[in-house]
Order: sequence, then structure tokens, then C-alpha cells
Amino acid sequence: MGYVVTDKCIKCKYQDCVTVCPVNCFYHGEVMLVIHPDECIDCGACEPVCTAQAIIFGDTSEGQVWLDLNLNYSNTWPNITRKGETPADADSYKKLEGKYEKYFSENPGTPVR
Repeated sequence: MGYVVTDKCIKCKYQDCVTVCPVNCFYHGEVMLVIHPDECIDCGACEPVCTAQAIIFGDTSEGQVWLDLNLNYSNTWPNITRKGETPADADSYKKLEGKYEKYFSENPGTPVR
């Protein structure tokens, strides 16, 4: 069981986690990143660098809530191996509650060039 990304990433998408991941297990959607839990090696490098505090261990009760979402979208969204641009308004969304219900999108992210 690896780490997972929660709704705290939605509309923030800082992507510092991508730069420290040794196995490139991050995938990106239009408004958030996810981790492929089967590819994650549980190194924990991503968790402390997440500005939004959106990364948690999947083997917890809160982590289990986000496990299916991470697994599902990591199989359909493109892999991201380097940091792209952080949304200009990311900081204004960082502390908001209920972001999944308001802003989640199933759309894949644009590949980082």
C-alpha cells in the first residue's frame, strides 16, 4: 500500500511532489494529481514537500477513502515526471474545504512540456 493524494490537492497542484518521486508514480488531471498506489514504493519523499499537505499514507482510514480515486485515475490520466506550472491562484484554494464536491474534474491534465 502506497501513498495517496487527497482532495487538498484540487485546484492547488503545486507539483513539488513530482520532483522528488524516485519511481514517477504521479499522474495528473485537470485540477489535481494522483499517485498510482501499486507503483508507489512507500519511500515517503513526496509527503513532506507537499505544500497543500494533500499526500497521506493509503493504509489509514482517511487514505482508504482516496485509494480508489487514486487507483482509478492513475490508470487513465497521463503520467507526470517533471514539475509543470503551479496554477496562479493555487494559494487561494489551499485552505478551502469541500473542494472535491465543488471542483473535481475527471478530465486528464495537459502534458508538461
